[in-house]
Amino acid sequence: MENHFKQDCLILLKDRLTQGSIDRRTFLTGLVALGALSAINGGPAKAAGGDLVVTNWGGDAVPAFKSAFTDGFGASSGLNVKIDGSGSTKGAMKAQFDSGTVRWDVCDADPGSTKSLGDAGMIEKVDYAIVDKGKVEEGFAYEYSIANYFFSYVIAYDASKFAGDPPKSWADFWDVKKYPGKRTMYKWMAGSLEAALMADGVPMDKLYPLDMDRAFAKLEELKPHIVSYWDSGAESQQLLRDGEVSMGLVWHTRANLVETDTNGAVSWTYAQGIMAPSGWTVIKGNPAGKDAAMKFIAYCQDPARQVVLLETLGSGPANPAAHALVPAKSKRLDCSSPENRALQVAMDMDWYAANSNKALERYLAMVAG
Repeated sequence: MENHFKQDCLILLKDRLTQGSIDRRTFLTGLVALGALSAINGGPAKAAGGDLVVTNWGGDAVPAFKSAFTDGFGASSGLNVKIDGSGSTKGAMKAQFDSGTVRWDVCDADPGSTKSLGDAGMIEKVDYAIVDKGKVEEGFAYEYSIANYFFSYVIAYDASKFAGDPPKSWADFWDVKKYPGKRTMYKWMAGSLEAALMADGVPMDKLYPLDMDRAFAKLEELKPHIVSYWDSGAESQQLLRDGEVSMGLVWHTRANLVETDTNGAVSWTYAQGIMAPSGWTVIKGNPAGKDAAMKFIAYCQDPARQVVLLETLGSGPANPAAHALVPAKSKRLDCSSPENRALQVAMDMDWYAANSNKALERYLAMVAG
């Protein structure tokens, strides 16, 4: 998702300034935190007749989605399926609905964002007469979206220093005496708040609703040891690969890549990982129509197709039937398997739907301060 979060932060900050819920100083503080010096970009292509446009987060996700989903659906449906990799941010989806010029048919988006947009009347409810609730992990079939894959925020660490006694918790991540060296965390609050609370002793099953005051106090405690808040997955890899940090909170897919790049000099663990879903969602007024979009979502629920996505992108399957099909070499990457999920906490997307704007403002101010 990388730099698309920056774009979304900018849109949300601008909206909050326009609404008068933040002042200009807070707005400028947010811009500094994001390193934003230019205007927000727009401009993804609009679907033509007979097209179905699927949007995702670009980069390696484009060919991965083609292999797993869109090529096959295009052949079976007769539609010309296109992928727009410009990022299904909350701000971009809202802007399309508000302008009356919806360009995307199916969005790979954050379920917390889609819930708040859905409650505002901008998102179609998932048609569970077409989409199968039984083909998704329990608890991840929402009103306005359904999980399409999972990814995890995990602890990556310098195995050349800590292999004898590797970190096993976020308390270890915060312990710079036992595990010396600089740290890196995400420039977005997702995952960081949960990590801080677990480091402060909150049990995994008692995290939600998140105690923001307690989380931010713990984040401030670690801040002197943060060399950088990474803005992209590539940046998180570079910080670990080049030895600029001894530990980082990173996506499990990126942790696995840097482990491979360094021949195991950097490693990672699912211990106290934060497993998050991404979800399929449909903006009201999508060009190809609601039914075509729902049929695409149903097509993507096939477990074999989700294993293709795991092997090409590293994303954990949403359909529990897929886990038995995962080859041995890919089982470590399968973050949503029962074995790996047992070590983690599932992110509460309802909490983020209700609290993300407030948490974002506070987090950006902390990062910039």
